[in-house]
Amino acid sequence: MPRFALKVEYDGAPFAGWQAQADQPSVQGAIETALARLDAGFAAGARIAAAGRTDAGVHATGQVAHADLLRDWDPFRLSEALNFHLKPAPVAILAAARVEDEFHARFSAHERRYLFRVVSRRAPITTQKGQIWQVQNPLDLDAMREGAAHLVGLHDFTTFRSSICQAKSPVKTIDEITIEALPIPHGTEYRFHLRARSFLHNQVRSIVGTLERVGAGSWTPDRVRDALQAADRAACGPVCPPQGLYLTGVGYPRDPFA
Repeated sequence: MPRFALKVEYDGAPFAGWQAQADQPSVQGAIETALARLDAGFAAGARIAAAGRTDAGVHATGQVAHADLLRDWDPFRLSEALNFHLKPAPVAILAAARVEDEFHARFSAHERRYLFRVVSRRAPITTQKGQIWQVQNPLDLDAMREGAAHLVGLHDFTTFRSSICQAKSPVKTIDEITIEALPIPHGTEYRFHLRARSFLHNQVRSIVGTLERVGAGSWTPDRVRDALQAADRAACGPVCPPQGLYLTGVGYPRDPFA
């Protein structure tokens, strides 16, 4: 059966996350339902695999999944047909590509990239509600960058790991954390970019929630180092809400969509 990689964009707000669930709407379920309408080989119970299982409310602009189909589709026609059958769900197939049988959306990936968007503004958010995390007061960009520097590299991230995380080890390498501040009308948007081979459950939201405390002046930058070294979940700052988080890209040894 030919295998296809799919580059997926979605608004996570109406979904209980990526992973299919029996009684909750999911991104995986929406795509599998669309595939079942197109390909006789994608029978009931067939599954697609994704590079990352995003949580409820988390968005994606560069998620990657793969599916084994009976028909050897033209990739462009497959993406067009899927987008037709995905309506009106806020899910789009940005690209499809025929890949080798050895390709696996999750296990072949060597990096994931996430973006977290925080807006500081006094007035309520309207047009981007559900797309960003709003805080009331400006944040200290330099202090957050200083705190983030303690987290780059190979560390035991027990402090920044969900208590229900199923990863075998809390040891991970964060390759990059960059933070930028962009002026917007009557406020500022802070964008946190994180890159690593893989992340622990709630790791990004735990890190950004902690750095926000630094930016707000409630934590010193060195307290981030102390929290990391404590290897204790209780030492973590608050976990920020999911709506500001985006899976923006997945890296492979060879880009299947090139």
